[in-house]
Amino acid sequence: MLKRMILMLVLTGAVIAGLGAVKFKQIQGAAAQAAAMQPPPEAVTTIVAAAEPWPDTLPVIGTTAAVQGVTVAADLPGLVARIGFDSGRAVRAGDVLVELDTRQEQAQLAAAEAQRELARLNFERMQALVVDGAISKADFDQAAAEQKSTEARVGEIKASIARKTIRAPFSGILGIRQVNLGQYLSGGDPVVPLQALHPIYVNFGVPQQETARVHVGGSVRIVADELSGASFTGRVTAVDSVVNQATRNVQVQATVPNPDGKLKPGMFVQTSIATGASRSLVSLPASAIGYAPFGDSVYVLGDLKGPDGRTYRGVTQKFVKVGPTRGDRVAVLSGVNAGDEVVTSGVFKLRNGAAVSVNNRVQPSNNPAPALGDS
Repeated sequence: MLKRMILMLVLTGAVIAGLGAVKFKQIQGAAAQAAAMQPPPEAVTTIVAAAEPWPDTLPVIGTTAAVQGVTVAADLPGLVARIGFDSGRAVRAGDVLVELDTRQEQAQLAAAEAQRELARLNFERMQALVVDGAISKADFDQAAAEQKSTEARVGEIKASIARKTIRAPFSGILGIRQVNLGQYLSGGDPVVPLQALHPIYVNFGVPQQETARVHVGGSVRIVADELSGASFTGRVTAVDSVVNQATRNVQVQATVPNPDGKLKPGMFVQTSIATGASRSLVSLPASAIGYAPFGDSVYVLGDLKGPDGRTYRGVTQKFVKVGPTRGDRVAVLSGVNAGDEVVTSGVFKLRNGAAVSVNNRVQPSNNPAPALGDS
């Protein structure tokens, strides 16, 4: 009986061992097959990196300011008798903007002119009498002083009348009228803003470590997004002599021609300062750069070897140092060489060593100066 039981146990163990061996071989085969399988290639677009002349520029944000800008104000108090302008119109230096009521001054002027005429006649009589010795020299001096006093009084009243005629101090564009007919103005009350827009200043700050690259006479390119990306070219005309202690920036001023008056004071503009000659740099579309906290990178296409020793088309991740941008292009300072084939779209779904399939029928934008509608 015992022998029979032992025999049964031995047979059962042999059967289980055989089944285990078969299953192990099946699992081992499946694992080898899975290891040999490769995911399907990812569809990407590529571009061959090439070196191109890249202007040495310093990008900053600037603010436009009028070369001349004031709020025209009343010099003397008085009632507004006439308004000679419309809001938003162009005026020339000396154009009459507002006339204040001068009826009182005109009456005072008539009285002063009569006094002046009387003093003149009296002086002429005294002049003849003093020659004949009929009057003293003191009386003659008194008559001469009275004549000069009346002349000065007439000049004073005429000056007051002239100061009540408010004129444009320079040529420019008027703002919105701030006075009405019949309104009483005190001295210093605003009448209308006046701005000279051609040319126009662009003020911007440059970091103190970059000031050596900026010099008077350097070229400046201005782009205003509000004007559909219109660009303007000017020159650096002044560099401040002090560094702002709060921002550690040096204030720089450029003068830009603005014949059509498209640039208005107070606008934010993108400013590029030419700081030197062009240099040769590799540039790539912005879509080719993968930005990450640990470093920016690109994927370079090449022939790679798989685990089975076969060669396939795959990508290698390379870390890069990026430089300035121009439109859709980014300058690459290091990490990519001219002639490398770089992935330009589909970067987010790749990993180091991934197989790819290239389809360049549709390419991402690579325009150094795209229009606003293309963004």
